Amino acid sequence: MMLYTIIVIITVALDQLLKFWVVRHIPLNETVFRNNPIISLTHIQNDGAAWGMLSGKMWFFYIITLVVIVVLPVMIVKNLNESKWMTVGLSLILGGAIGNFIDRIRLNYVVDMFQFEFFQFPIFNLADAFLTTGVACVFIYLLFFEGKTVN
Repeated sequence: MMLYTIIVIITVALDQLLKFWVVRHIPLNETVFRNNPIISLTHIQNDGAAWGMLSGKMWFFYIITLVVIVVLPVMIVKNLNESKWMTVGLSLILGGAIGNFIDRIRLNYVVDMFQFEFFQFPIFNLADAFLTTGVACVFIYLLFFEGKTVN
């Protein structure tokens, strides 16, 4: 269980440190590294989800995140003897959810910064990347390992 706690703590810490750096060094709505053909950093404040969905509906995000914070640790403990894909994935989801929750509670919005330059995609943050990676890990477990003997 200690490994998964460490994953959650590191995930939250990295997310919050990067957001702190962005707020201190990149003016709001400004972009740096725009000449990079892959990714740039644009400091925005997001009071919704991806593509601006549910903008201003903080109560919804509070409820969903509180449910996640209660349910995921139980799921991690329940799956300790399952594949690492599942438990690491759940830990990344939990850490990402907590990272964005801290912003929502503290600021009433989420600090986003990563902007893909080679195609149109919503600007996102490190917590979102951890959440997405965690979901991918859980899907890999469900598709390829669930119900099979794990060594």
